[in-house]
Amino acid sequence: MGKIKDITVTFPGGQRVDAHYDGRTVATDQSPEHGGEGAAPEPFDLFWVSLATCVGVYALNFCQARKLDTTGLGVRLRTAFDPEEKRFARVEITITPPRGFPERHRKSLQRVADLCAVKKHILNPPSFHLTVAAAPAEEPPGNDA
Repeated sequence: MGKIKDITVTFPGGQRVDAHYDGRTVATDQSPEHGGEGAAPEPFDLFWVSLATCVGVYALNFCQARKLDTTGLGVRLRTAFDPEEKRFARVEITITPPRGFPERHRKSLQRVADLCAVKKHILNPPSFHLTVAAAPAEEPPGNDA
């Protein structure tokens, strides 16, 4: 099957939920209006962040491969929420090229950034399989460590 990503989740308290993978920890928390403290991004916000930064990596690599100055290169992601559908109905991503960016590269930059792996997975989603494992058995009395 190829590359495998193995992520485990822990619950450090309140509405905080942390993801652990590859020796790293990504903290999340719910906003105060969702019962959390707002100490970290909400999980769904990380979804948008992953999309925006993925486009950013593609744009950055495009410029670097052509030895173009990246000072001022930017990416902005904006969403529009449809309250009737209760979902985000539109995502707008704008790449701001750096000052002096050659006009002849504009369409190529857009084509390359459009290859973002996160976006490709949204448009062609993987299959999802969710299971609930059996709860661990209780420790027998007298096995306190």
